[in-house]
Amino acid sequence: MPPLFTASGVFVALEGGEGGGKSTQAGLLVEWLQARGHTVLATREPGGTDVGAELRRIVLDPATGALSPRTEALVYAADKAEHVDAVVLPALERGEVVVTDRYVDSALAYQGAGRAIDAAELEHVVRWATADLRPHLTVVLDVDPTVGLGRAGSPDRIESEPLEFHRRVRQHFLDLAAADPEHYLVVDASLPAEQAHAAVREALEPWLEQARMETAR
Repeated sequence: MPPLFTASGVFVALEGGEGGGKSTQAGLLVEWLQARGHTVLATREPGGTDVGAELRRIVLDPATGALSPRTEALVYAADKAEHVDAVVLPALERGEVVVTDRYVDSALAYQGAGRAIDAAELEHVVRWATADLRPHLTVVLDVDPTVGLGRAGSPDRIESEPLEFHRRVRQHFLDLAAADPEHYLVVDASLPAEQAHAAVREALEPWLEQARMETAR
């Protein structure tokens, strides 16, 4: 099944390891887009729906304890399925710009590379869960885990994993970006926030222009 890109809205995902500044960049991007007159939906995974908020609590709460890697992957996939159907696709169909803090790549990196689940099997599950909806642009905020984890504060269940886990996660994000440079931007998360934001704006401009031209037809 070919990747599904919407013809009206623009879909942007912010990805990367812990402490990379995704929330900061999401805020700057939303502010910039709104100043340009775009209607923007800012959301996140897990937790972008009422159902997702409960699933987020389960997978991130240290009190949950150990889960089977497949169980964890399926919980994340369920969150993504509900998120796409209830939030992301309706907004894109209205012609909005959707900015999500994490999407499919986080499952592929954390549950795939991190938990060592077979990559092809996991991708089949999460692509099915999201109807193969893919972002026009995925921004990977790249940070060394030894730096990023130090910024994370009180660690949640995933942040508490060993350093080697987070190194595998980081490398998988970079591998995904290298495999599809047309739809990815890797940003050094150690850059000043405004400098990183400028790089994101530059990469997003062509997709916004393309959507504008398609809407004008």
